[in-house]
Amino acid sequence: MSKNITIIPPSEGSPDTLRVAAYCRVSTDMEEQASSYASQIRSYTELISQHESWELVDIYADEAVSGTKTEKREDFNRLLADCRKGKIDRVLVKSISRFARNTKDCLSALRELMRLGVTVQFEKENIDTGTLTTELMVSVSGSLAQQESMSISQNIRQGYRRRMERGEYITNKPPYGYRNAGGGKLEIVPEEAEVIRWVFRAYLNGCSPASIAAEMNRRGVPKKYGPSVWKKTAVVYWLKNEKYAGNTLCQKTFKTGFPYVAVKNNGELDQFYIENCHPAIISQELFDRVQARMAQRKVSQSEPIQYPLSKKLVCGNCGATFYRNASRCGTATWICSEHKDGRGSCPTMPVWERDVYTAFIRMYNKLRLHEGVILRPALDQMEALEDAVQRENPAMLEVNRAIAQATEQNYKISKLRASGLLDADACAAKLAALDAQLTQLRVKRRRLLRNDDISEVAETLRQTMDTLHQGPERLEEFDEALFAELVEKIVVSPTALRFLLNGGFEVTERLWEGER
Repeated sequence: MSKNITIIPPSEGSPDTLRVAAYCRVSTDMEEQASSYASQIRSYTELISQHESWELVDIYADEAVSGTKTEKREDFNRLLADCRKGKIDRVLVKSISRFARNTKDCLSALRELMRLGVTVQFEKENIDTGTLTTELMVSVSGSLAQQESMSISQNIRQGYRRRMERGEYITNKPPYGYRNAGGGKLEIVPEEAEVIRWVFRAYLNGCSPASIAAEMNRRGVPKKYGPSVWKKTAVVYWLKNEKYAGNTLCQKTFKTGFPYVAVKNNGELDQFYIENCHPAIISQELFDRVQARMAQRKVSQSEPIQYPLSKKLVCGNCGATFYRNASRCGTATWICSEHKDGRGSCPTMPVWERDVYTAFIRMYNKLRLHEGVILRPALDQMEALEDAVQRENPAMLEVNRAIAQATEQNYKISKLRASGLLDADACAAKLAALDAQLTQLRVKRRRLLRNDDISEVAETLRQTMDTLHQGPERLEEFDEALFAELVEKIVVSPTALRFLLNGGFEVTERLWEGER
């Protein structure tokens, strides 16, 4: 049977439509660049409409933002998002420098677009990523664009520096209280200036930056930039800003690396202090007083206040230390750091500072009155133990000598076994006997070493008794020096305080409710 084969020719359909988008960008907000921005949009719209097989998807355009970082360009990121959604087949760009001035970001975006099947055509460099061996050309061109961006930035910074040296540089973004008056000049905004003056006066009157910010939020003071909520950091920035006294400190920050990152100038570059360069909102005298107050507070905050009870109170429930909480009326309580105002896991309640002081006074008077009954027997017992330890000192020497001998025998047996001069079974038996002997000797030595601590405890207890003898016969009010010399720790429980005295002696005093 013969086979019949029929050839079916391809149908003549219309050519595929290429979905095309364009990306354009200008890098500054100067007037001539704005006209270039508009002309780029117009040019790409006309170019795409001239191709019958091209369909215009959108014109993506970023204006007056830096090209060194892609995250700052909204339309660039929108372009990438639409490519990921499959809306675009081809992207037109005037040059690589318009696409990105950072080689790493440029190649990263191009590789992603190539994986998505989206080609990019750069008009100036005559590069089409749809052709082969293009990435090397793009990498070279991208590096050149990066160098161009760095060169432009360096020229701009040199221009800024020359203006600073001439005393002409003010600011690109006026602070709260000012607005640009043209020609590099600042002028005062009256309603904002009143807020600035109030902030400086309030700080000198004792208000903290946090309370000032809270009051501004309560009054509904509008902001110049950003969210409408005032924060402590904004107030601190105002109080340190020399511009409010009519002066300008130039080059507080500088840019480094690539992409450029602004960092604080801590002396790496020159700074320029320009005096009387614009109208002042506050006087120089008022500004200097605020700086002095801030420096004083900084020093006081860097040196935390030490109270008699600081690091002395320990929670009997969780072992955490207590911190002090003072009220405006002058009273103070000490709170377990794990209690967290009742919301934490520790149930120990705060104790009143005056209750602790009163308990210490009671404890001191009891010890002073009953010294012969309480402290003297304890010291006599410690001294007796101390004498016994001193008499047994030869025993320590004997133990050390025995340990040395056993260790030497162990070494010799091991060496003989390694040389093959001693039977393995006999060697193992001898080593086991020596190990048991060494274990017993070390236990005995540890016990003797622990007894040596008795001398230290006895001496500390003697010092405690000497402190009592030198103190008053009866204590009527809290004495901070006596407290520091006598008390090592205070363990707090719900109903009592356990005073741990220097020397290991303990005395418990109740927390009397009637004394609060």
